[in-house]
Amino acid sequence: MAEKIENVVIIGSGPSAWTAAIYSARANLEPLVFEGAITEENRLAGTLPLGQLALTTEVENFPGFPAGDLEAYFDSAIAPERRQLMAPHHKEGVSGPELMELMRQQAVNFGTRIITDDVVDLDVATRPFVVRTLEGAVHQARAVIIATGARANYLGLPSEERFKNRGVSACAVCDGALPRFRNKPLVVVGGGDSAVEEADYLTKFASVVYMVHRRDQLRASKIMAQRAMSNPKINICWNTTLDEVLGNDTDGVTGVRLKSTVGQPDVELQASGVFLAIGHTPNTKFLEGKLALNEKKYLVLSRPGRTYTSVEGVFAAGDVADDYYRQAITAAGTGCMAALDAERWLAAQGHETSAARPERRRGPRHWRRRETSL
Repeated sequence: MAEKIENVVIIGSGPSAWTAAIYSARANLEPLVFEGAITEENRLAGTLPLGQLALTTEVENFPGFPAGDLEAYFDSAIAPERRQLMAPHHKEGVSGPELMELMRQQAVNFGTRIITDDVVDLDVATRPFVVRTLEGAVHQARAVIIATGARANYLGLPSEERFKNRGVSACAVCDGALPRFRNKPLVVVGGGDSAVEEADYLTKFASVVYMVHRRDQLRASKIMAQRAMSNPKINICWNTTLDEVLGNDTDGVTGVRLKSTVGQPDVELQASGVFLAIGHTPNTKFLEGKLALNEKKYLVLSRPGRTYTSVEGVFAAGDVADDYYRQAITAAGTGCMAALDAERWLAAQGHETSAARPERRRGPRHWRRRETSL
């Protein structure tokens, strides 16, 4: 059993996790972040370190990052050993991986410690809480912030994987306004309320939106189904499934091949984008039976407007407790809330920190002094 008791352990490495780390570190709580392991299993599941934004190219809707050349800023802001791992900057604003590296670096600058390992078990029946990792390490914590996110569901087609971020997306609000999709035919796969919402949103930009649904009626609520069927820019392809995403290395997605579920011939459609709207899976498997989850396996917040879970001292931030908004900016906001909630809860328990606020560390001369696993 580990001897040191951490004030705050943060599990996750997306916008909510790094925001929680920044606020916790500035409150002298000396947070410890488990950012996830770099494994093939996590790669296939879309749960590698830095979260879903690490799988995203352009980010146009995160405040503070308008289009522009950020090359020099990255060189000055991010530690050299991390900078050299980043892909070349596209000079048109910030990309998902770049934004996550900036958040991570900001957390490190305030003294956040990072371990690149997966948490596989959280014991909330004992005080302090006990955290166990994939590599067999054991840690104790007075408070825990769960920020493990949720991953988009995909069909598993090789062509789908090939064209991710080159026309294949799982978030219309995130990507729909990108130039590659404007005034072009787009495809939405799914038949529930989320699929209708995605399709309806995309009609703001697309020339036409094809909804691909395997049945002869939508699973969406009646009012949502009527919205889809009455929209002149939405064309519903009944009794079909996505068989293959068509495209090339130069243009990305150029179309789709649809397979009939009722024995009709295959159909090919021209399209510049394919949006999967078949749900998300929250990363809460290791929490089942320990914290309250809803029917979709998202963490349940026990008090409106707060980040409290069903266990006192355990807080939730980001998409792991949000099946509605699922945006980077909302995740970051709840990361701030979770850190403040944890700080105030710890203070109420008598765990005040008396150390001075960590010195802000700027410039390359300070990087060697940071305690972090890179």
